[in-house]
Amino acid sequence: MPEAGTTSPAEIPVALTIAGSDSGGGAGIQADLKTFAAMGVYGCSAITALTAQNTTGVLGVFDAPPDFVALQIRAVAEDFPVKAVKTGMLSRPETVLAVAETVSSLALPRLVVDPVMIAKGGAALLLPEAREALVSRLLPLALVVTPNVPEASALTGIKIGTFEDMREAARRIHGMGPKWVLVKGGHLAGSARDLLFDGRSFHEFSAERIETLNTHGTGCTLSAAIAALLARNLPVPEAVRRAKDFVTIAIRHALPLGRGHGPTHHFADLYCRAGLNAF
Repeated sequence: MPEAGTTSPAEIPVALTIAGSDSGGGAGIQADLKTFAAMGVYGCSAITALTAQNTTGVLGVFDAPPDFVALQIRAVAEDFPVKAVKTGMLSRPETVLAVAETVSSLALPRLVVDPVMIAKGGAALLLPEAREALVSRLLPLALVVTPNVPEASALTGIKIGTFEDMREAARRIHGMGPKWVLVKGGHLAGSARDLLFDGRSFHEFSAERIETLNTHGTGCTLSAAIAALLARNLPVPEAVRRAKDFVTIAIRHALPLGRGHGPTHHFADLYCRAGLNAF
């Protein structure tokens, strides 16, 4: 029995992020770990690539060897009680395959796939030849996949301009194997409407559109928040709802740092609850 005032390791939710590093700190591994921490979840990581990146764009990418990515995942899984996993930037087909094979062989639970393809500044973060591996090998393992409109369009070949187009894209992506599909509608005009589909029913999540340039890392943050809440045993629709609320607050209090797209404020909700200035 643990001593009074301590917590059993089995009671501490652990989430693993498999993604690229953002040297600017607003997206990727850094955003994921901040999000996990803000949501009361212990975060572990497997880094797929290093990026030389800031708010204005990606200056360079250095991919980790796929076998070393797999080794990082195994090192975490063999020692930590991982309750949920999310993937972000995977870059190359070899990396996608290594991640899919390792996640599958270890039977890691509650996989959230963020099909990261293009950085906020326009740099490609998933090679075109890696898309097929993502669809054929990783999506069938996913509990939730979280494409934005451009990503959903790339995955399905549909030109998405309306909410009904989002519905059709969700249907097609669901046919690729994931249990739940969350198509994020932030790229469309109007309120920020997202659509969740489980193959039978649609769930809609809406939030106010916040006019700000500082939205770097929002996709990473949302998928990480979903993974964190799944690690805390929330059902998927509730995890998505609460994750969207979390991201909305993070955008509302986004940090005006750098000369480009500044980062969201991952700890804004905690700051507000503590009565501190969230900027």
